[in-house]
Amino acid sequence: MGRIPLAEARQQPEGRPRMDYASLPAREIERLSRNVAPGAWAVERERPLSTLLGSCVAVCMFDVQARVGGLNHFMLPNMQRSANSEVDSLLAGDYAMEALLNALLAQGARKARIQAKAFGGGTIIDTAGQSFAIGQRNAKFARDWLQREGIPVIASDFLGPWSRKLLFVPSNGDAWCKRMVTSHATAEVIAREERAYAATLVTPKGPDTNVELF
Repeated sequence: MGRIPLAEARQQPEGRPRMDYASLPAREIERLSRNVAPGAWAVERERPLSTLLGSCVAVCMFDVQARVGGLNHFMLPNMQRSANSEVDSLLAGDYAMEALLNALLAQGARKARIQAKAFGGGTIIDTAGQSFAIGQRNAKFARDWLQREGIPVIASDFLGPWSRKLLFVPSNGDAWCKRMVTSHATAEVIAREERAYAATLVTPKGPDTNVELF
């Protein structure tokens, strides 16, 4: 699994050592991680975050100095021919990004120090070209939003015919992104989860509270 090298663990203020994730294999980090489901977001100071992506995009934002980070998992609504379709899409995307950013700020992060890594937007099932269009729109929105907010993207992996497994260590921003050539059965599971999430976009969700392993 490709990875960005981990920094050495630091001591917590009270003197107790933090978990040294640099010493752990990716499988163990995955086992210890909190899963973020489609349509959700989460902020942590130490515990790793994980998610499985198809057409959706996940953006990791973190402040290394404050030792806090978070991850969201979102897609834009399908475009429909209505007067408000573009506005609805932007509102859904803005909610996913702003909810994560505001949660980080509430935990002591400073916007001037926040950096981002972003992943996803893959094409795992192509139905008349729609899967590519959805992934491409999600990736473009994430890039544009981060640029507009002045948050630098220091790593990204978008598009292509892959699903992706993502692990993120929020305290220092380290991330693993594994591209997977998805079997038809796995692709159907991911697509089913993303379709179920897409049906709920009219009611944005808050922080993820379920812990699952993938």
